[in-house]
Amino acid sequence: MNALPTASATVRIDAWLWSIRAYKTRSAATAACRAGHVRLNGNPAKASQQVVPGDTIRLRQPGYERILEVRRLIAKRVGAEAASHCYTDHTPERPPMPALGLPQRDRGTGRPTKKDRRDMERLRGLK
Repeated sequence: MNALPTASATVRIDAWLWSIRAYKTRSAATAACRAGHVRLNGNPAKASQQVVPGDTIRLRQPGYERILEVRRLIAKRVGAEAASHCYTDHTPERPPMPALGLPQRDRGTGRPTKKDRRDMERLRGLK
């Protein structure tokens, strides 16, 4: 008899996403699949769909989309270093955030006045 456990040929997509640390919890990965934020090979993925090496997974996250290629299957959560060997990240580099040209107050001028505060909020786009 073989003493080593045999590797599964497939893994659920929500378990794999949780295992590679794309989501903090498996239930968060399942919720993302239900919401349509996860695509497997171009098609919307259900949480119970199976992944195999070579599959392409697209994750829509706030502000950008991650493109991951499955290299190895993993069903248990491991350290970040070990998890990074299970996928290839094809995500294009995000453009840098524009620097806000906020005015700097001189040191020792005290607290901002109400008018100063409103001007700063207007520059930040909060009001």
